[in-house]
Amino acid sequence: MKFAIDGMGGDNAPKEIIEGVYKALEDFSDLEIVLYGDEEKMKPFLKQHNRLEVIHCTEVIEGTDEPVRSVRRKKDASMVRAAQAVADGEVEACVSAGNTGALMAAGLFIVRRIDGIDRPALSTTLPTLDDAGFDMLDLGANADAKPENLVQYAIMGSIYAQQVRGVKNPTVGLLNIGTEDKKGNDLTKHAFDLLKEAPINFIGNVEARELLNHAADVVVTDGFTGNMVLKTIEGSVGALFSLLKEGFMSSTKTKVAAVLMKPSLKTIKNKMDYKEYGGAVLFGLKAPVIKAHGSSDAQGFYSAIRQARKMVKHNVCATIDSTISKEN
Repeated sequence: MKFAIDGMGGDNAPKEIIEGVYKALEDFSDLEIVLYGDEEKMKPFLKQHNRLEVIHCTEVIEGTDEPVRSVRRKKDASMVRAAQAVADGEVEACVSAGNTGALMAAGLFIVRRIDGIDRPALSTTLPTLDDAGFDMLDLGANADAKPENLVQYAIMGSIYAQQVRGVKNPTVGLLNIGTEDKKGNDLTKHAFDLLKEAPINFIGNVEARELLNHAADVVVTDGFTGNMVLKTIEGSVGALFSLLKEGFMSSTKTKVAAVLMKPSLKTIKNKMDYKEYGGAVLFGLKAPVIKAHGSSDAQGFYSAIRQARKMVKHNVCATIDSTISKEN
C-alpha cells in the first residue's frame, strides 16, 4: 500500500515527521511512502530508501492560514498535493500534522465525501482508565448537526472501532446530560429514537463524567459539543499533571517522593496520552485522511501512519460506503 505524507505540517516538521516515516517503513514492509514538502528543508533529515519517494513542493499551508482559501490558492502546498494524490488514485491514504481546518477542507473539496454521507465527522480515540479507549465523533468538523448526522456518525464510528481497533460488537452511546431515555434537547431526543433503529449496538445516553470510565466504545455528539469535551479532557489532564509536579517540587521530602513515584507517574501519563492511539480521522471521505496532532513527535506521527494502514488494510471506507448505501 502507498501513502501520501505532508512533510511540512505540524510544529515539529519536517524532522519529526520524517523520523516517523522511517520508523513506519522499517516496521511495515508492505508500505510505500510519497513524501511531499520543501526538499531543501527536508534534505538534512532524509536518507535513501527504496520505498520512499520525495516530491518537492514550493508552498506550505501555515497554521495561521485561512483553511478554505489556502487550499484553493496554494495548489503546490504539501498538504494539497498529498490530498490530490489520494483523489487521483496514486496513493490510498494521506497523513498530515498541519492546519486542521485546511486538512478538512482538502478532504472535502479534493478527496470528497462518500455518496450518502451528509457531513463528514472528525474523530479520534481517547484514553480510558481500563486502557480500552473509546472513539468520539464529531470533534469539530461541523458545529451543528441534525439527528440523521449523528446516526451516520454512529455507524462510521462503530465500523472503525470493530475493524481497526478490533472491538467486537462495539457499544455506541449518545452524549447527553443524563442517562434517562427522554433527557436532552431536541437534537438528542430525536437522535436517540433514530439510533435505536440503526444497525449498531446502541446502549443509550451516556454522560460526560463517565467517558474516561469507558461508558461506551463509541460516543457520538455534535461537533460543537464534541470539540469542547475534547479540549476539556486535554486541559484537565494537563492541569492535573501540572498540579502534581508543583506538589512534588514543593519540598525536599516531596522531591524524594517524586523520584520514587516517577515510574508510576510515567505509566499514568502514558496511559492518558491520546496521541499514542494515532491521529484524528475525517470519517465520511472516499479514502482515509488522518490528522496527526500538531505537536506530534516521531512516535506520534508513526502512530498516525499505523492508523492509516489499519484503515486501508480493513477497507474501512469501503465498508462505510456499503453500509450507508444500504441505509439509504
